[in-house]
Amino acid sequence: MKKLNLQAKKGIYLIIDPADRPESECYGILEKLCRYPIIALQIWDHFRESQDSLKFIRRVCQVARPYPFPVLINNRWEWIKETGADGVHFDTIPENLEEIKEELPDKSIFGITCNNDQELIQQAEEKGFDYLSFCSLFPSKTANSCDIVSFKTILETEKKSRLPLFLAGGIDLYNLPRLNELSYSGVAVISGIMQAADPCKAMEEYLNQLQTN
Repeated sequence: MKKLNLQAKKGIYLIIDPADRPESECYGILEKLCRYPIIALQIWDHFRESQDSLKFIRRVCQVARPYPFPVLINNRWEWIKETGADGVHFDTIPENLEEIKEELPDKSIFGITCNNDQELIQQAEEKGFDYLSFCSLFPSKTANSCDIVSFKTILETEKKSRLPLFLAGGIDLYNLPRLNELSYSGVAVISGIMQAADPCKAMEEYLNQLQTN
């Protein structure tokens, strides 16, 4: 199983929406974006009713196979063994987490979405998650179920946690500099890159800001 690609000081945790565009177009964009230093690639659990979800995930894993970053599935952990994905990102901590871990390959990656609940953050640490993702930093159409996370929560977590921290939700090239006071491993981006007129140019602009700020 692959590990989080944390070689860069700060990077992109890329999220793709399977229902966003025709699959062939999505694969073509990914083939170009995979050449950039991505930390991880998450497949959002948002499929069209007629979509073959397992086929889509297998194809994404195939595209990403030559590259060092892992492919993670959002919530649907049971699909990992059927697709070759490297781990799962949960929106909430499942009650049967230990049973899930026993079902999956060794060294599978486990990530969790956090908010302002310090108790949840502590539980994630205790239960052995591999990273924390704070959502939502700013208002977002794709993260509309997330509360706005205060910078104070993130600053407090920085002092207590050794886990990689990712920031998500409404982060664009205009508000990215507002995150300069925070220490984090990367930002999770979906529409800012995947829905850009030129996804590769958008990726380069994000990376340039992250690495110069």
